[in-house]
Amino acid sequence: MIITILLFILGFALLIKGADLLVDGAVSVAKKFNISNLVIGLTVVAFGTSAPEFAVSVFSSVSGNTDIAIGNIIGSNVANILLILGAAALVYPLSVKGGTVWKEIPMALLAAVLVGFMANDVLINGEAKNAITRIDGLILLSFFIIFLYYIYGIAKSGNGSDVEEVNEMPIGRSIVFVGAGLLALVVGGKWIVDGAVAAAELLGVRQSVIGLTVVAIGTSLPELATSVVAAYRKHTDIAIGNVVGSNIFNVFWIMGISSVINPLPLQPGSNYDIGMMIASSVVLFVILFIGKRHVVERWQGILFLVLYCAYIASLIL
Repeated sequence: MIITILLFILGFALLIKGADLLVDGAVSVAKKFNISNLVIGLTVVAFGTSAPEFAVSVFSSVSGNTDIAIGNIIGSNVANILLILGAAALVYPLSVKGGTVWKEIPMALLAAVLVGFMANDVLINGEAKNAITRIDGLILLSFFIIFLYYIYGIAKSGNGSDVEEVNEMPIGRSIVFVGAGLLALVVGGKWIVDGAVAAAELLGVRQSVIGLTVVAIGTSLPELATSVVAAYRKHTDIAIGNVVGSNIFNVFWIMGISSVINPLPLQPGSNYDIGMMIASSVVLFVILFIGKRHVVERWQGILFLVLYCAYIASLIL
């Protein structure tokens, strides 16, 4: 048990380092083929910051620990908005571009609402149990393809956030980075899932609670680091775009893939957490029209953090 818990902690370090290596290597390879920084930022980097959630949720689905898979995705989306944007807004007020306000945030809200409908088979269809089925997963992946087309349109038009200059590496080193990053994600993801199962048994709580809290926060660390650093450097559109984009990736891509691999049954209390995911997206949208228009101010960042602490407390209690 002690070894499993230690591997659980080490797994987070592997996930974060693996995501860094994967992004660095993939970005360098992309530059070799003269792909623009903008396209790299909207695709490779966006995938990279969601890689920990992807690794944990897919491993959980494959191993049959579906409560962790669902809890990780929903918990990460709540943490991304309330915890990460709250912390970033404390560093520097976050100015949000019109396209993000009217297109990307509503798309993240749509993703959350879709999960709400898909997770209520008993209420809507009179089924025996609630589950995100393989058909639901294919629908989510279809929306993900639409989202990729939207990103392609942004890149083609030249609109969107600037990204930092890319450090090119020799092709051999780039491939090693990609391989090492993928390996670290695989190993780290497995250790985290095993550790989460052990922690749930040790503490006598549901696996979904561990997924919604410890695992969700741990896999959101790349987004936290990216958004806080971006806010410190006053790249506020990157700070908020990273979070909103990650939430869309988490539902359409990661939940879609996870449910196609193995249908994800839901616990009776899942609507509370899904409702929190929907509510956090609604609060983000509404708050952009309170106070300074299209700006998440410091006091609003504090409000986000208070709401997140209240949510975590409610899960524990």
